[in-house]
Amino acid sequence: MSKKKFAVRTATLFLYASAFFFAAGSIGWAQGTVTKPDTSGYVSANGVDYWFEIRGKGDPLLLLHGGLMSTEAFGPVLTTLAETKRVIGIDLQGHGHTALGRKKIIPADIGRDLGVVLQKLGVRQTDVMGYSFGGAVGLQLAFQHPSLVRRLIVLSAPYASNGWFAEMLPQQKSVNAAMAEGMKGTPLYESYVAVAPRPQDFPRLLDAMGELMRQPYDWSANVKQLSMPVMLVYGDADMVDPRHIISFYQLLGGGLRDAGWMRENMSKNRLAILPDQTHYDIGTSPVLAATVLRFLDTPTGASGGTK
Repeated sequence: MSKKKFAVRTATLFLYASAFFFAAGSIGWAQGTVTKPDTSGYVSANGVDYWFEIRGKGDPLLLLHGGLMSTEAFGPVLTTLAETKRVIGIDLQGHGHTALGRKKIIPADIGRDLGVVLQKLGVRQTDVMGYSFGGAVGLQLAFQHPSLVRRLIVLSAPYASNGWFAEMLPQQKSVNAAMAEGMKGTPLYESYVAVAPRPQDFPRLLDAMGELMRQPYDWSANVKQLSMPVMLVYGDADMVDPRHIISFYQLLGGGLRDAGWMRENMSKNRLAILPDQTHYDIGTSPVLAATVLRFLDTPTGASGGTK
């Protein structure tokens, strides 16, 4: 087998594995465990028409899905969050109901766009939770519009490209249009073509995401500047190297010293490692909703720690 064919095959397997996570959300929708949105539609920002879905009442929570997915991929977790939160789901550029267009997919640009979207939706401040690709976008939103983000949850995403396990990088970088035919029939592909404004753009989306994943990045300097409370959430069998996870938490000021008897040295930021969870199923884990809601609903103490 040639190197090119091997790269395509391994990258296709990577996408198949990712599809398991999306399948869980799709099954949840079919079984009625994902409620239909109370409000939905499009908001334009910098040449992109972003699809939004709003469910529930309460404090706002912006929910950002992973690559090649859409808001509904969170499945029952989405429904649980909407029981006490006003959940605002955005289909990111090229994903779900949002067309790809001719612009490159760049997290910094999408983070900028979301600032415009939130303003047009009348949201002055919101909590944010982003999974994988959505975690990168959530970070960029927080970097660029810190006053808009009350609390940030980064779910299964690194702050630098070398945070993924080394063996995953070639597979991510090999994602391209050549795999589109092999993806037909998978929940990921079928869910895309069911709602995409231009279903024929699926190969172009694979090319765009592959190009994105071939770009190295390191946002450690920006992470150090984050002022809002941040929670990092990963599975104990995640695609992100545990050493990188610890580094991420330490950049935020956590895990550097003992908290003290009265929690006087405790960081306002949090780290959660969910047992028996992988990168592909953590987004639909029942434990996830309970974990993040505790963080979102617990007041920040005067000492700086969340008590």
